[in-house]
Formats: sequence, structure tokens, C-alpha cells
Amino acid sequence: MKNYETVFILTPVLSDDQMKDAVGKFKKVLEDNGAKIINEENWGLKKLAYPIQHKKTGFYQLFEFEAEATIVDALETEYRRDEKILRFLTTALDKHALAYNVKRKSGAFNKKKEEAKS
Repeated sequence: MKNYETVFILTPVLSDDQMKDAVGKFKKVLEDNGAKIINEENWGLKKLAYPIQHKKTGFYQLFEFEAEATIVDALETEYRRDEKILRFLTTALDKHALAYNVKRKSGAFNKKKEEAKS
């Protein structure tokens, strides 16, 4: 079992319900294939660095999961089939990335900003 992180961008023309349904669909793909979801983050509607399919914004979603390598192929096939997906990226996490994610989730990187505001 390896740790993976996948980020995908959904088209901005979706309603909140449609966006949640699409996210639920990909979460179900992971769970049905035996993946253990460690972390799920909805980053919301963000501006894209460059237009994709004539769109300048998109809904960002992140899943961090533990699974066998074959699941990544099944997940990315589902991404390619869904026209709501603008872009996606799945990466395998090494021990340094795992340590970074633990620190990021605990808020270790935001402490300096909070101290500066006080």
C-alpha cells in the first residue's frame, strides 16, 4: 500500500449540488476499489493560472489516500471520462511529503502569520 494525493479541478459552471455529486462520485471510486481516504479538502472556487477550455476559474478538490497502485489507473480513467473535470494530477507521496502534509494539516505553517497579526 502506498500513499497518494490527487487534486482535480471541476468546471465552474456547476452548482454546489452538482459539484458535491461529482466529488462524491470520485470518492466512491476510491472507496469501491479499496482505498483508505486519509484527508479530503475542498479548496473552493479559485482563479486558474491560465484559461482551460475558455474558463478562468474552477472548483479545486484534494484527496489524500492509501491504496494499491492499480487504483490510480481506475481513478484517472474516471477523470478522463467525466467532462466536468478540467485538469487532474495524482502523485505518490514519499516520507517527506507525508511529514509535510501532517505539519500542514496541524497548522504549523500558519503560526507566523497568526503571531504577526496579534
